[in-house]
Amino acid sequence: MQYSTFAAIDIDSYDVFLEIFEISKKQGIHSIDKIRHRMELGKDTYTMGKISPRMEEELCRVLADFVRIMEGYKVDAYRAVAVSSIREAENSLFVLGKIHQLTGLEVTVLSNSEQRFLGYKALAAMEENFNKIIEKGTAIIDLDGGSLQISLFDKDALVTTQNIRMGNLRIRERLSGVVNNTTHYESLVEEFIWNEVTSFKKMYLKDRKIENIMLLGDLFTDTVFQNMEEKMTKIISRENFGNWYQNVIGQSPMELAVKLGIPLENASLMYPSAVIYKCLIDMMGAERIWIPGTHLPRGIAYEYAEQNKILKGGHNFENDILMAAKNIGKRYAVNRPHVQNLDMIATTLFDAMKKVHGLGKRERLLLQMAVMLHDVGKYISLNYVAECSYNIIMSNEIIGLSHIEREMIALIAKFNTTRLPSYEELVMESSLSVEQYLVVAQLTAILRLANALDRSHYQKITSIRASLKERELIMNLTVNRDFTLEQGLCQEKLDFFYEVFSVQPVLKLKRQM
Repeated sequence: MQYSTFAAIDIDSYDVFLEIFEISKKQGIHSIDKIRHRMELGKDTYTMGKISPRMEEELCRVLADFVRIMEGYKVDAYRAVAVSSIREAENSLFVLGKIHQLTGLEVTVLSNSEQRFLGYKALAAMEENFNKIIEKGTAIIDLDGGSLQISLFDKDALVTTQNIRMGNLRIRERLSGVVNNTTHYESLVEEFIWNEVTSFKKMYLKDRKIENIMLLGDLFTDTVFQNMEEKMTKIISRENFGNWYQNVIGQSPMELAVKLGIPLENASLMYPSAVIYKCLIDMMGAERIWIPGTHLPRGIAYEYAEQNKILKGGHNFENDILMAAKNIGKRYAVNRPHVQNLDMIATTLFDAMKKVHGLGKRERLLLQMAVMLHDVGKYISLNYVAECSYNIIMSNEIIGLSHIEREMIALIAKFNTTRLPSYEELVMESSLSVEQYLVVAQLTAILRLANALDRSHYQKITSIRASLKERELIMNLTVNRDFTLEQGLCQEKLDFFYEVFSVQPVLKLKRQM
């Protein structure tokens, strides 16, 4: 049986974790070793804003040991990632440079949306019934040292996902100066988080019924429920959660550490974790709580297996990304018929131009998202749509996208109606590479032309066929009413399309009978 040996390294807020996997088509993803080193990188970042030299040295020593372990297993591939503890550190580039210099490891700093997306992939990899579970109202609560992510699923689709920068380690450090002044620490934590939690409820829960809650992404979920009766099923009742909560709050961190056999530092994080979970569970009223005990490395392994076609995923994660964009558009009252018509036109043009642009599925997805969000700025201002659209997209987290991909979508939306600057101009304000700039230019050209073909927003085009013939893009359009406005105003877009692709679009109209 053929299999791949894969290593995943997770540089987290309170530990550094290596997991070795064997991956095969027959057996799936099988963990063969786990090594965890406890170190609170997040404590430095969340209190001082950067990682101390002492922590840097310790981190590099640990990662050098991980490299030797991977060599011993003769892994076929690896991926090393870091999350908020390095992402938010002022000296993150220095830390990454030192890691590469001393260990040879290339570490990817995940955006929050990428991190949480991998968490969902880890969950889907472990829970065979994941798709069935999320058919009913389900909330996934992903808590780590830096922040809390709440995602709502219903009818097998992502409804919304929101990040709140209140992780257990961040809260513990923020409240460390007042913890000795109270005998009810849990009340302080509840007061600290309650405004954000209730704001989430008002904006996103409303009358939505939540039947299941999944807890993931936290070292804490591995150990806290080990003494509960339902541990083998990974499900606990709301009543049993309440009993566990009272037990935690009634003991000191030292007592919890001894009882559960965990480090004292872990036990000190259980108070803010327990209060956060308790507030959300009470607010949502779910009776079933799932604790799969999964980790980010499994999501990394799952993504590797998908990308290398070793495994085929059962859940459509691309649809979750599109649903996230769709719900942002809904929040800002986009014109849905226009967007749907635009999606049909733009994707047809993209597919017909494949031999010219050479772009793939990921870029097609970015185009679809730009289509969905290009007009969100109208919610703020009808006179400054481009700038407002850019700011709204950059301010809204889109699950599964990197920061640079979100910036590309925002720029495509912005340049849909404004001048596309040269790369030398744009790079002064943007982190885009030359290759990414060219992708933005190509997708902008497609969006501009597609948008011009529905200039009236009347969805006059009922069907479109496009084919590439030498240096012409023949567009056969079936229209249901007079098309004079669109033809008269699209010449500028046709010229820009030719400038980008050196291909001349040719419109051929057929009136629908």
